[in-house]
Amino acid sequence: MSTEFTVPAVAETVAATVGDREFIVHGGRRLTDREVVTRANRLARYLHGRGLGCHTERDRLAGHETGQDLLGIYAYNGPAWVEGMLGVFRARVAPFNVNFRYVADELRSLLADAGASALLYHAAFAPRLAELLPALPRLRVLIQIADDSGNELLPGAVDYESIVADGPDDPPPVQPCPDDVYVLYTGGTTGMPKGVLWRQHDIFMTAFGGRSLYGGDRVERYDDIAARVAAGPDTRMMVLPPLMHGAAQWAAMTALSTGQTVVFPTVVDRLDADDAVHTIARERVAVVTVVGDAIARPLADAIERGRAAGLDLSSLTAIANGGAFLTPTVKQRLIDLLPGGIVVDGVGSSETGAQMTHLSTNGAVATGTFHPGPDTCVVAEDFSAVLAPGHDGLGWLAQRGWVPLGYKGDADKTARIFPVVDGVRHAVPGDRARHLASGAIELLGRDSVTINSGGEKIFAEEVEAALASHPAVADVVVAGRPSERWGQEVVAVVALADGAAATAEELIEHCGRSLARYKLPKAVVFRPVIQRSPAGKADYRWAREQALAAVPSG
Repeated sequence: MSTEFTVPAVAETVAATVGDREFIVHGGRRLTDREVVTRANRLARYLHGRGLGCHTERDRLAGHETGQDLLGIYAYNGPAWVEGMLGVFRARVAPFNVNFRYVADELRSLLADAGASALLYHAAFAPRLAELLPALPRLRVLIQIADDSGNELLPGAVDYESIVADGPDDPPPVQPCPDDVYVLYTGGTTGMPKGVLWRQHDIFMTAFGGRSLYGGDRVERYDDIAARVAAGPDTRMMVLPPLMHGAAQWAAMTALSTGQTVVFPTVVDRLDADDAVHTIARERVAVVTVVGDAIARPLADAIERGRAAGLDLSSLTAIANGGAFLTPTVKQRLIDLLPGGIVVDGVGSSETGAQMTHLSTNGAVATGTFHPGPDTCVVAEDFSAVLAPGHDGLGWLAQRGWVPLGYKGDADKTARIFPVVDGVRHAVPGDRARHLASGAIELLGRDSVTINSGGEKIFAEEVEAALASHPAVADVVVAGRPSERWGQEVVAVVALADGAAATAEELIEHCGRSLARYKLPKAVVFRPVIQRSPAGKADYRWAREQALAAVPSG
């Protein structure tokens, strides 16, 4: 029988095998695997000492229930994020991500929904948090990460470094279980954020490096992990998106379990592409993770400036994209900037983990179709069956096997999004897809942002891709708005590149070269910048507001 894994045991295996290898680099800080595990253990001891942990084992709970205390990580990228995640797991507490761009009401809603017992946060966020504490009586453990803000400790808070810098390095007297949960809150760009509950073993297998998405090879024992990290090259990966984004967490945890080094840019409170490129050159980074055009375009600009200034960027050979659309134009530009380089697109969601990939190289740049992982499939519209490659019509992109337990506190949505198909539980979060006869899967887009116009379904991502290929367009998001004639009509919200000019008519005509007439925008709304999440994901609620505010076409 195969081993069921816990994340702390994976980290301890790596530290015991290659403990002196650099695992995290951030500015002048360099931490080895052993140091990170030691610091995480000290955090775990502190949390356990405060009475936090697992109070009800999984076999006594429904899929939408948690029997553990939850700790939110409300922080910028850096060692504390990764150490915090590992330490929380080791204490049998469940970590969850907190969006650091949330305003007070959004933050209060998230922490209340999570029922958070504890929070690990940067001092920069202390004033915002102070306003909310009276309304969050369950939030009783506050751990503050010092930064350049100068903000003092909140009343009752403890300085993070005072916990992890020294003291006993043995873990608390509890044993993590593969059933212990990892909580990933969705981005909330199409609705209220929901906490997705994963068993540690399941998220390890599908997104933390336990299984290859390409060939399906998986580790069977902890000895397999030790052998892999001992034999593997020390690849250096830059995690550029915020770790509050699931794909960024998955990249960092996969780096841990596969023996790679995680490099963060020096500047982490915003995207500073020039700082990122200088860090790539200094640290000899081989792979950079991005989320769509919103991060990739500025990165490409900075790579051009860096090369012109004489930076040695020869180490950079791959861009890994996930979580948002990367247009063919931007892909080709990145490939042109990296001789022999590749762009890897990954598809997955909070509810599925990693599902599909597409590899683009010079002369072979495409988008929209992907190589599915071993448990990725397309199910029928009525969830009656798994569709075979070459089926007619559309279905739902799905994942089977290692899928989440459910949504925290929401039994109804858990039942809807995780149906049983052909006797097997699947995750079906709402993406429309077609399984092609070649075995590839054509991804069409999220059903919740589909526009129904004149009886036809129009996928927002398809229109966005057509518009983004125009050289004057820096960024774009597409939404629907009510129309007396069509029911709904397509509206494009566009930000033009600096110094570029284009009319609505020109952009619509450009779309017409690759899209059927019924898919073309009925209006184009120009804005100085497109509002996105810090990770680069489209904010479709904001886009709908812009579409509704514009003058209807009639």
